[in-house]
Amino acid sequence: MYKLVIFILTLLFVFSCETKTTLQKYYVEKTESSEFVSVDLAPSFINTDKIKLTSEEKAALSSFKKMNILAFRTDSIDFAGYDKEIKEVKSILKDESYQQLMKAGSGNDGAAIYFVGNDDEHIEEFVVLAGKKENGFAVVRVLGNDMNPTHILNMLSLLKKSNVDLEQLKPLQQFMK
Repeated sequence: MYKLVIFILTLLFVFSCETKTTLQKYYVEKTESSEFVSVDLAPSFINTDKIKLTSEEKAALSSFKKMNILAFRTDSIDFAGYDKEIKEVKSILKDESYQQLMKAGSGNDGAAIYFVGNDDEHIEEFVVLAGKKENGFAVVRVLGNDMNPTHILNMLSLLKKSNVDLEQLKPLQQFMK
């Protein structure tokens, strides 16, 4: 009887473990690969010391916690790696927790923006997937608390007028050469 109970508990444990790949797991796995480059950015990469922020920009900046960028560069001779990796990312983004906000382009060339959150005013994560088969693709995760689409637009304008710390982007610049 004791062995039967142990066997049943073991089966329950094995089958209760989640085996689906999440975007976070994908990032962690691929950061070890030489085919990918990964960059993590803290809000400090946006240097706002010398500019006056509007209340909307302050709200956007305070909702932003970090940004993860994962880029895959296509081998110009063999596109099989691109096809495999982009298919895996798109499969992950089909999960019900990701809601598509916008899509541009078609086929393997284009971009899409997704978000994770209870509604469009309390967003925890924005995900941008952009790619072109000849060049590769990038997955950008913008993580925060109670973000909304307006915050992202304000962050983009803030990036244009702030003094961005390009030193943090060097790994990405080297990879894209």
